[in-house]
Amino acid sequence: MASGAPLRRLVIVESGTKAAKIQKYLGKDYIVEASVGHIRDLPRGAADVPAKYKGESWARLGVDVDNAFAPLYIVTPEKKSKVAELKDALKNVDELLLATDPDREGEAIAWHLLDTLKPKVPVRRMVFHEISEAAIRASVENLRDLDHDLVDAQETRRILDRLYGYEVSPVLWKKVMPKLSAGRVQSVATRIIVQRERERMAFVSAGYWDIAAVLDAGADATPRQFPARLVTIDGTRVATGRDFGPDGQLKGGSARPLDEASARRLAEALDGRALAVESVESRPYTRKPYAPFMTSTLQQEGGRKLRFSADRTMRSAQRLYENGYITYLRTDSTTLSESAIQAARAQARELYGDAYVPAQPRQYTRKVKNAQEAHEAIRPAGDRFRTPGEIAREVDGDDFRLYELIWQRTVASQMADARGTSVSVRIAGTAATGEAVTLASSGRTITFPGFLKAYVETVDDQAGGEADDAESRLPELTEGQPLTAASLTPEGHTTSPPSRFTEPSLIKQLEDLGIGRPSTYASIIKTIQDRGYVWKKGQALVPSWIAFSVVGLLEHHFGRLVDYDFTAAMEDEL
Repeated sequence: MASGAPLRRLVIVESGTKAAKIQKYLGKDYIVEASVGHIRDLPRGAADVPAKYKGESWARLGVDVDNAFAPLYIVTPEKKSKVAELKDALKNVDELLLATDPDREGEAIAWHLLDTLKPKVPVRRMVFHEISEAAIRASVENLRDLDHDLVDAQETRRILDRLYGYEVSPVLWKKVMPKLSAGRVQSVATRIIVQRERERMAFVSAGYWDIAAVLDAGADATPRQFPARLVTIDGTRVATGRDFGPDGQLKGGSARPLDEASARRLAEALDGRALAVESVESRPYTRKPYAPFMTSTLQQEGGRKLRFSADRTMRSAQRLYENGYITYLRTDSTTLSESAIQAARAQARELYGDAYVPAQPRQYTRKVKNAQEAHEAIRPAGDRFRTPGEIAREVDGDDFRLYELIWQRTVASQMADARGTSVSVRIAGTAATGEAVTLASSGRTITFPGFLKAYVETVDDQAGGEADDAESRLPELTEGQPLTAASLTPEGHTTSPPSRFTEPSLIKQLEDLGIGRPSTYASIIKTIQDRGYVWKKGQALVPSWIAFSVVGLLEHHFGRLVDYDFTAAMEDEL
């Protein structure tokens, strides 16, 4: 290199899309190339094993279990030309910058590149969390060394996954049927779904009755009529669904079950009887904004709100990241940088006014079980967020809808609380047959929507529940106020088995149990469907008979390998 001439640097990223974008930002003194994912891995079969290892008993497994579990890595056949290209590119540069993704997987890819290319020039690690000119230039100014702890953690995972898959899967081929697979996380995920189905199959439904009333508060009330439900008879609580166990029997407690005849008789005995407000309890209602997205919550909300599978959400997020629209998509963090907080607050103020932005910025530091890197949350890229309207000409379809979701959630996370009032009312009366009864009604009004103006989280279809912006208005009522019953309807109910998992609720369960990584949930859910273990009925995940056979066999013979706590502890160790 001529004295005073600028350094020539080779930058290696994973994808061609990223390479093209970053090349524009870095200019002519940089060559930006893509490795197109991993260039090296354990052998996929006997044909991949190099000649000198062919005679080794462990070669096809790719792990020498008698020699400290040493892995055998091979450059996959389709990547040999890519490795040759990268070696050529290295001949004309003064420094190599490994700019793979900022997580364990990316660190491992960087190490494999280093170990395969064996560069004779200095090597540095370049890390960024969004693809914008400012972020790329900042990462060049803040280079670091390779993090070997991250590399070791990823390598251990890969070896464990290989041992699990290659040792357990052949047992399934012999005992259940050919071409099945077992996996460290996929088998546990399948067990969770099978376990829920077993609970559903063992469930005994119970029937119970109550009385639904429509009460009238008089011509001056707004609204005049409102719903209420029977809750006690002679001071004893009327049994509801939660009072029955999965065996269809009443759990311990003093709740009184009503049958159809009793409910009809009591409804008739209450008809035309005087009712009065016994108590009115009013409480302020406050709802704080949801934290910005991390990988798992993005997948959950993409499933609930957009009806995307986890895999579809991640593919769309990957495109948005590579094209510079959002920050890195694989993260356990809900933290926003100072500039992102200011951008979100400025946008909220611009769109909704000062009243919708709290005096102090909101900090979200919640970490999930087994969280790894200290990344930022998933948010729009840059120091000023582009609105969905501003990118509508550049992005469409799934990518536009997902960007809009991320943008709304990020802006909403820096907005004011929603405020309102919750009211609980109890109404007393005496039936013609002498029973003292209590009916109850509750309402909620939102007086200031705050962040709900920008974003409302969607309720899971299978689990049910009430949306955060749902309102039910009651009239102004006072203690002792007389009321009349416009209608009294005996209603029969049956208890329901636990709902099946959907993709969003399975992701939440895996996360709560500390099983797997959010970045792998999409591929796990796709794999268990592709293997025929699980199929979809609407949004619900239903296990096949093969799943029951496989899980039963694994529980009986490999119990520890599908134990939730063991799998979570393994995740924690790594």
